Amino acid sequence: MATEILNERLLYPSYEIIGGEKFISPAASLTHSNIIGRLYLFIGNHLMANKSGYVYPDDVDVHFSDGSIYKPDLFVVLKSNEKILAGQKNIFGAPDMVVEVLSHSTRKKDLTVKKDTYEAQGVKEYWIIDPRAKSVTVYLLRDGKYFLDEVYTLLDEDDLKLLDEDEKATVKYKVPVSILEGLEIPIEFVFSWGY
Repeated sequence: MATEILNERLLYPSYEIIGGEKFISPAASLTHSNIIGRLYLFIGNHLMANKSGYVYPDDVDVHFSDGSIYKPDLFVVLKSNEKILAGQKNIFGAPDMVVEVLSHSTRKKDLTVKKDTYEAQGVKEYWIIDPRAKSVTVYLLRDGKYFLDEVYTLLDEDDLKLLDEDEKATVKYKVPVSILEGLEIPIEFVFSWGY
């Protein structure tokens, strides 16, 4: 079975196995790649400075105990969980954090079956990023179940003008990474274009 999967990977390098079914993933959009690149740099710099873990983009297979093979858009493995880095070749087990960027072709799976798998497999923090809504939805695992922590949305000047002072006071401009103490990512940075 492992040899068969390896041979298929050489022919079709970008697919996932979800619920026993193979899904070929289309190439990411520039917006999608930009968001992942920015998060990779931001989180990666924090991890390197603190020597606390690893961050990977979507070119790495994550093998779960239920037989699923996912390519999350971005994921973090803390040093305390590095046993899942099977010989520095693949990931066998649950990362500590997963980020998925919604697109037309992945939206339904990211919001349902993938979310359910990440929850069941013990991924501590799950971010769903919606480029159209310019939002980051954060789920945190507690007692084996995800709960919605917060939805962070980038508001432009016109949006802010519509808010009264009390509403403006509740606007959150940074998204905390719960698994990495002290790390907060400005929402504007997530959705900025280029570097």
